[in-house]
Amino acid sequence: MSSDQPNMFLEGGQGVVLVGRTRKQFEIYKQVQELGNGIADLKAKKPPGYKKKIGEEVAKLLELKAQLGDDGPKKFVLKTPKGTRDYSPQQMAIREGVFNKIIQTFKRHGAETIDTPVFELKETLTGKYGEDSKLISDLADQGGELLSLRYDLTVPFARYLAMNKISNIKRYHIAKVYRRDNPAMTRGRYREFYQCDFDIAGQYDAMIPDAECIKIVVEILESLELGDFVVKVNHRKLLDGMFAACGVPDDKFRTICSAVDKLDKTFWDDVRAEMIDEKGLDAAAADKIGSYVRYSGGIDKIEELLADEVLKGQKLAVQGLEELKLLLQYCDLFGISNRVLFDLSLARGLDYYTGVIYEGILKGHTHKPGADGEENVGVGSVAGGGRYDGLVGMFDPKGKMVPCVGVSIGIERLFSIMEAKALALDQKIRTTETEVYVISAQKNLLEERLKLCRELWTADIKTESSYKRNPKALDQFQYCETNNIPLAIIIGQSEIEAGIIKLRVVATRQEREVPRGSMAEEIKKELEKIGSS
Repeated sequence: MSSDQPNMFLEGGQGVVLVGRTRKQFEIYKQVQELGNGIADLKAKKPPGYKKKIGEEVAKLLELKAQLGDDGPKKFVLKTPKGTRDYSPQQMAIREGVFNKIIQTFKRHGAETIDTPVFELKETLTGKYGEDSKLISDLADQGGELLSLRYDLTVPFARYLAMNKISNIKRYHIAKVYRRDNPAMTRGRYREFYQCDFDIAGQYDAMIPDAECIKIVVEILESLELGDFVVKVNHRKLLDGMFAACGVPDDKFRTICSAVDKLDKTFWDDVRAEMIDEKGLDAAAADKIGSYVRYSGGIDKIEELLADEVLKGQKLAVQGLEELKLLLQYCDLFGISNRVLFDLSLARGLDYYTGVIYEGILKGHTHKPGADGEENVGVGSVAGGGRYDGLVGMFDPKGKMVPCVGVSIGIERLFSIMEAKALALDQKIRTTETEVYVISAQKNLLEERLKLCRELWTADIKTESSYKRNPKALDQFQYCETNNIPLAIIIGQSEIEAGIIKLRVVATRQEREVPRGSMAEEIKKELEKIGSS
């Protein structure tokens, strides 16, 4: 390596890195360190003439630092930024399996996919998220444009519809979003994370697309086998009507809604205190809200509220209740009524919701505080969404409305649960999909192994072989077993001369001879047999 070749130099074993442009700079940096230590030593011991000696050493130090300039080596700790993480091959294998099940569900319901930039104009995102707008991550000025990292996939989707004048689409989108949040990574809460969104845009009859979105949530959670869950549903019109009936001023609807949205994470007394002390709501109005948010159940509870004399006087509340009743009827036709629960405490604080809102919650997990006031570790809400009929119109120059309804799957929270489950069960997770490993039983058979690999790759069979010219047979067999590769092909000089290969089932160690010409066909048959068993 030349002295002026760029490089990264490691020091010690504590994850500290010295990043220098050249080896020469690195050597100067070491001299600076030694001189600095020497000066400190002189100051501590104060030998005769130490002041003059310190002056000489400082002069040398300044000269060396001048050679380093501003681009000299710097120390930093090797770590990921707060609220982010790396994923190992084992974790990615779990993650990929979850993604595949989600995508299969989206496609089964006829969705197509799109993609949008990871950052948007700041004005595109501003004013769409209520109190959560403070969690938007802004970027430094980029060529005169004020930009922010996307907070979710819904607002970019609405911008996409308005910009491209699309009024009908059923789409899914899986991508990373960003929140300037206080991360709680044990609960799947990050600053950078994936969202998996499914949305239906277009003018359709009431509650039919909404019910399908809830059906999709149920299908995904059932396919992942994470235990019992419920999809809670409510309606933004019902909430607004209820707030009006309780005496909440119009200008406080959204801020009170944000407070109610915290009921799944804390106690009513805390929410009530926030409404009164922080939001400035009258105590009597807060108590009336408290009597309503306890309503939870099926169509019978909706019928009770439809008969409520106070709510009857609120047109929005009645509309919301009628639509919820229709939604639950459609959910019954889809065979998911046992998974769906009307809950008047569900608020979802995002400003853009206009109709039905819903949230998928795993019953065995919670964020509610424990007896000691500390929040329990767990993952509760794993999916959420609702209707947002006015969002696209915010971006359209003529204010053209495109009704939309959708759902977002909390993939990071699901992944946290599945990762913990795999650890608890001590599951051995395959990180590759290799189906066959080509083994040479003797030396000098590299060329034959490479030919076999080529034949199997051409036949679309996932194949590996050792990168060593003359690997030991035991090492090759051990590799198959360690990596759970189902089949191995063994060749030696006698097999080559006879035009055959030995096909070995790794799990049972059973072997049989197979003609070279029908090798791919026999392997596929064997793989099918292993798959079915």
